[in-house]
Amino acid sequence: MSIWNLGSINVDLVYRVPHLPQAGETLAATGFQRGLGGKGANMSVAAARAGARCVHLGAVGRDGRWTVERLMEYGVDTRLIAEMAEATGHAIIAVDESGENSIILHSGANRALDARSLADQLEGAADGDWFVTQNETNAQQETAQVASRRGMKVAYAAAPFEADAVRAVLPVLDLLILNAVEAAQLARALGVAPGRLPVRDVVITKGSKGSVWIETDTGTETTVPALPVEPVDTTGAGDTFTGYLLAGRDRGMPMEQALRLASKAAALMVTRHGTADVIPDLKDVQDMTL
Repeated sequence: MSIWNLGSINVDLVYRVPHLPQAGETLAATGFQRGLGGKGANMSVAAARAGARCVHLGAVGRDGRWTVERLMEYGVDTRLIAEMAEATGHAIIAVDESGENSIILHSGANRALDARSLADQLEGAADGDWFVTQNETNAQQETAQVASRRGMKVAYAAAPFEADAVRAVLPVLDLLILNAVEAAQLARALGVAPGRLPVRDVVITKGSKGSVWIETDTGTETTVPALPVEPVDTTGAGDTFTGYLLAGRDRGMPMEQALRLASKAAALMVTRHGTADVIPDLKDVQDMTL
């Protein structure tokens, strides 16, 4: 089977800082890295490194050709990535000494996708393949609907959070992944608790407190604890979790087993500086001991 990911591709500009800047404050960075990022690219790399076949649907500008080459090096199928007149998306990321971050995004080519072309690209998908998207591109709703009609399983990672974006794809979702803050925001916006959403599986991530899987058909909630590690950089941990979770499900793992694998991968990820370029591969995760 395969995972088809409609997702962003960004150039990450990462600055190490003593603390996250306040309004009006100027800080001297203690370090700088440029790397591959974007929630979509991170998830594709994670899924590929977890052993899945992952096809990336997205776009870059001419300045981002190196990002496509990097994705290919990491095992992602890049043949459907378009090159646009717009500049490649980028993110300015500040990471403090405790590993917390703040991020400014410029969408660029990520928001210039053509919905009709994306629908045509899904012609190569098979019944039962996974389709996943996030809120860093355009054409999410249209492409998710096409995927659902083709018999694909549809997952949505609800970040950056917008209630209307989630509402638009809810009718076709099989799996919704969001963090605790996003879950609370969605409940307020829709007036519906996560466990009563019209989605079979809802996963709420809670950082160092682990994750909760809600089977809405039965109302059963399963908590999967996080692994105790000392974080140095939380950037990309949630994307790593999602990519590993989908890869596990694509390989036929039961949900709880896939969640435990994803939790382990995310825990290892936060012990590393960087984003897509440092996402652990499956052997790293399997060999991880605490």
